[in-house]
Amino acid sequence: MDAEQLARWRLILGASSQESLCNMGSGFQLSSQQMEMDAALAEIYGGDDSELSQEEWSEKRVGHGPAKGRVAPKVAKWLDQIRNFFPTDVVTLIQHDAIERRGMKELLFEPEILSKVEPSLDLASTVLQLKNLVPDKAKAAARELVSKVVDDIRKRLEQRFVQAVRGALNRNRHSPFRSLPNLDWTRTISQNIKNYNPTIKTIIPEQMSFFSRQQRQNDWNIIIAMDQSGSMHSSLIFGGIMGAILASMPAVETHVVAFNHHEVVDLTEHCHDPVDLLFGVQLSGAEDYWMATSYCERFMHTPDKTLYIVLGDLYDTSPNENRFVRKMEALLEGGLKAVGLLAISDQGRPSFNENLANKLAKLGMPCFACTPNHLPDMLEAVLRGQDLKKFAEIASQKE
Repeated sequence: MDAEQLARWRLILGASSQESLCNMGSGFQLSSQQMEMDAALAEIYGGDDSELSQEEWSEKRVGHGPAKGRVAPKVAKWLDQIRNFFPTDVVTLIQHDAIERRGMKELLFEPEILSKVEPSLDLASTVLQLKNLVPDKAKAAARELVSKVVDDIRKRLEQRFVQAVRGALNRNRHSPFRSLPNLDWTRTISQNIKNYNPTIKTIIPEQMSFFSRQQRQNDWNIIIAMDQSGSMHSSLIFGGIMGAILASMPAVETHVVAFNHHEVVDLTEHCHDPVDLLFGVQLSGAEDYWMATSYCERFMHTPDKTLYIVLGDLYDTSPNENRFVRKMEALLEGGLKAVGLLAISDQGRPSFNENLANKLAKLGMPCFACTPNHLPDMLEAVLRGQDLKKFAEIASQKE
């Protein structure tokens, strides 16, 4: 085993492996840079503190009173180190482990720390969970971190949502009015594929098709009801962004509400700013789906053109789960389209109330987890009148 391989194993296994690896390679030693990297990793993954509980580690690192002020600069330096040593995806993983394994959540209350961490979905979720505990001095930095994550996700999803809605609603309405935003790319390519020029490697179009410029206001009504339980915190970020994107489109009337076990909060007026919307969510551990749906009925003025999205794990803590089922049965019979999004995540199968999900699916309200990239496809399937049960099966197979 050469020196580079030995160094990699030493960094992976930690200081306890030093003697064994030295026996494999005569005089093996880490370089000064590798020793600095090893020290940064040992803060989270090594040392005698590895068996401490989160509370014990937090007390040891943060302490009380003036000691806290001395810890923050040390952690800020550590954050700089790992960002210098590792790519962004590794940095976000190490930060996540620092919070979950070492109980460093309290350090997110320091503006100096928040300004140096690598923005990520996990960190934004943690900040939103703890937002009521964030001191005034750190609120601006906390909001900035969440804003960076939201902006990144929105950039990735917005154009696909626009294309999904525009394509589904205007697919059969074409116009001679020539405007690039109204160009029907699929039809134009299929009409001109015979004109492909291999020399310049492109299609030279002779005919171009455009969707109709005329667009009715509020062709569809989309209602997003978000379960505020703590298990849904990452999914809520995607739900809020989806609501903000749809609210900006004139063809869709959009309503976004958040609910728990005793109240429903209408967040629609905050859709212009998804960060405001997310900071308006109060995470708690219980929820009443019947209450949320009863509140949302006021928005269901055209059931056959209304999509009701319930974003939640379906652990209904109301006194009678069946009254929610009966409510949904009546609404679906009236023409309402509805889906249950058990999670919006890339993290695999979520925990959810399978019994309630099956009851709703039998009524015609499929319930499934969905990756963020599938959200526009799901919306387009609804607007096109496609079978959502089939879509749910396909989406589940892809997860």
